[in-house]
Amino acid sequence: MKTVAEVEIYTTPWCPYCVAAKELLAARRIAYREIDVSTDPERRAEARARSGRHTVPQILIDGEAIGGYADLARLDAEGDLAGLVHEQA
Repeated sequence: MKTVAEVEIYTTPWCPYCVAAKELLAARRIAYREIDVSTDPERRAEARARSGRHTVPQILIDGEAIGGYADLARLDAEGDLAGLVHEQA
């Protein structure tokens, strides 16, 4: 299946949940754009403004905040992630 949704993930390099989220997305062959906020206060503020949360990772699908790694993993486990990001055959 082809990823058709825009997936963005705000991260820091030392965050284990960021690594886990990126690994889950890669395992599901979901393309994403990573935004490293570790040294960019403006990007960190942007992540807070868009998601309403202060932690990383923050994951957005087509501009809608879905939350962090636990939320991503739950969507995947419930079978809802594929429907959010892939073109339906």
